[in-house]
Amino acid sequence: MMSLKSLAGQTAIYGLPSILGRFLNFLLVPLYTGQFVAAEYGIVNEVYAVVAFVAVILPLGFEPAYFRYAAREEYNEKEVYQSALAVVTLSALSFIFIILIFTQPVANWMLYPDHPEYILWMSGALFFDALAVIPLARLRHRQRAMKFAVINLTGILVNIGLNALLVWYFLGAAVNGNIPSWLQWLDPNIGVGFIFIANFISSGVRFLLLIPSYSDFRLKFNRRLNLQLLRYALPLVVAAFAGVINETIDRRLLRVILQPLFGAEEALAQVGIYGAVYKLSIILTLFTQAFRYAAEPFFFRTDEGSNKKTVYADMMKWYTIVALLASLLVLLFLDIFKILIRTEEYWTGLYILPILLMANIFLGWIYNLSVWYKVIHRTAFGGFIALAGAGITVLFNYALIPSMGYEGSAWATFTAYGFMAVLSYALSRRHYKISYDLPSIFGYMVLAILLVIVDRYWIQNQATLLYIWKLMAMVVFVSIVAIKERKTLLKLLR
Repeated sequence: MMSLKSLAGQTAIYGLPSILGRFLNFLLVPLYTGQFVAAEYGIVNEVYAVVAFVAVILPLGFEPAYFRYAAREEYNEKEVYQSALAVVTLSALSFIFIILIFTQPVANWMLYPDHPEYILWMSGALFFDALAVIPLARLRHRQRAMKFAVINLTGILVNIGLNALLVWYFLGAAVNGNIPSWLQWLDPNIGVGFIFIANFISSGVRFLLLIPSYSDFRLKFNRRLNLQLLRYALPLVVAAFAGVINETIDRRLLRVILQPLFGAEEALAQVGIYGAVYKLSIILTLFTQAFRYAAEPFFFRTDEGSNKKTVYADMMKWYTIVALLASLLVLLFLDIFKILIRTEEYWTGLYILPILLMANIFLGWIYNLSVWYKVIHRTAFGGFIALAGAGITVLFNYALIPSMGYEGSAWATFTAYGFMAVLSYALSRRHYKISYDLPSIFGYMVLAILLVIVDRYWIQNQATLLYIWKLMAMVVFVSIVAIKERKTLLKLLR
């Protein structure tokens, strides 16, 4: 139980700033959906979908590799840090050099031949983000939570401030013909490009704050150590790359498949609507991200503990409880949350939200289940599982998008993540058996689904009872969990 307390504490230290930052970023959604039509917002979603692939490749998986080898007594942490930092820096420099040479061909491939500047701005952001990966990982390893939080939140606040200035204030003033004199040097035709500019500058500011971490930087390569790091990391890169396919390729495929059928504007509008609705699953994403920050180093610290399998099983159950509670909050009070997507043009896609929320719960399960192949040094299994899911994602998107549009993408995501979770669990039973509390996990899931069904198909017709019922449904779920898990909760509170 002390291990669970430790995880809860680490989640609070690292997770709350992350949650706050991502929540502040989420507040940009009503700004974007209020300022841009669906087709314009579709550009943003599609560009970030492609960016996600590069963001996975550039660090070469050296973040988890650094955690793994820096935590082992037989390795010198400083040497591991220097090796990882040198390789990732070389990777980032190679990337930006290639982009500067081939900017226009890349813009042509992405179907933005008239906007190569999009490629330059986002490539610059990726460059700075890659250079920040290992220094930020070192802060986590050394449990420098406050510095980690301040640096990340500074970058986030710069991004939000620039969006408020450029998208809300400047573009709003341009629409009304009242651009202030001190901003008349800006071109309002940049439009959604201001979002990419803000991202580029905020990533650069975060990197500048991390420059002191480069005091240990040495552009030298320990061949033996680098090979060990690569051997551990590359399967995770494959897994992460396949994971990005599962998470983001649907935006790209929506445009590629629908544009020949309905034209560029309608295809981008579908991408925009789908992307806006997907954002409403941000509560689950926030928790998963906070959980990841705390859990990844935690896994390896508890690797030698005698009760480690019990801890892993408990984490899976409590992740599910919190994820279901977050999903209930969104679905029961959807009429409030949908206000964040300000324009009714986007509301037409809200019916796919339950599918996406369930898919994100599966994604959290996948991360929890991944502990088994990490602690036994069989990370190739992670790549295999993710590749299997990626294959399903691509196959189902191609099969369903022509007839179902973005709903087909939602079902593809649901199917891929569900399959990956089942596959990972089945493999774990053979290689590293953990006794998960499946009756409780699925029992809580059935309870949450029943509460949503009652709300959707019965209570919605009883206007006077509407909000009383919604509050009661949340109380019912929390009460049942508290009663069933009372022993654990009492131990945590002591």
